[in-house]
Amino acid sequence: MKLAPEDFFQTTSLSRHRVLFEGCSLVWEILKHLREYLLEHLKPLPPEIPLREPLSQGVVICEGECVPLSEVEMVREGRSFSLYYEGEVLRGAVILAGAVFMDREIELSPGVVVEPGALLAGPAMIGPGTEVRQGAYLRGEVLAGEGCVIGHTTEVKRAVFLDGAKAGHFAYVGDSLLGREVNLGAGTKLANLKLTRGTIKIKWAGEVYDTGLRKLGAILGDGVQTGCNSVTNPGTLVGPGSYILPNVTAGPGVIPPRSIVRK
Repeated sequence: MKLAPEDFFQTTSLSRHRVLFEGCSLVWEILKHLREYLLEHLKPLPPEIPLREPLSQGVVICEGECVPLSEVEMVREGRSFSLYYEGEVLRGAVILAGAVFMDREIELSPGVVVEPGALLAGPAMIGPGTEVRQGAYLRGEVLAGEGCVIGHTTEVKRAVFLDGAKAGHFAYVGDSLLGREVNLGAGTKLANLKLTRGTIKIKWAGEVYDTGLRKLGAILGDGVQTGCNSVTNPGTLVGPGSYILPNVTAGPGVIPPRSIVRK
């Protein structure tokens, strides 16, 4: 492993956001470019969405315009849904009453659901079919791909969720990268600030890499699974297909692919 993005993620098959990974020789460099990338590419919320107060009624955002949710028929199909407005299919994002947006630098793709009590600050891009559940707290610099879950009382800041990544319950995801189909067990905490001063350094294969980052959480490769109440120390890099068992504290450092971390 050279600690490059392709050691953790299948970057060649990314359908969106591939440019974010280009030019990064070390995987944590993605986080350094995240804010600039989001501000350059996102489509802001429409002006009809009020800021810094709970929405009084649900709406659907479709092609930059708002339609009251009360005028839309919403048909559930398992975890997905279809929207119908005036007899036509509507491809939009659903925002339920009680959600709060702190600024407009937030893009919600079709199929997104933002539940009551969620609070979102930008910049953020939320991909198709992603759920932002009740009580979720997005603190800015968040990129979520397709079919992700940012769950109940989960706090996220400066983080990337690739397609299918899920932090469903009581999680903290700070300054971190989650690969495809990563699943965080309930109560998982990806700690991002070490107790001592200075930048976070990564030791691997006889080398010491200074990330230049004061804060760095976890980098979880494609398919990584964490058990309930597990914790990763700041600067933990976990190879694809690995498992961190429940109640385990992992890292810091590099965990090779397909590992099982028991203690």
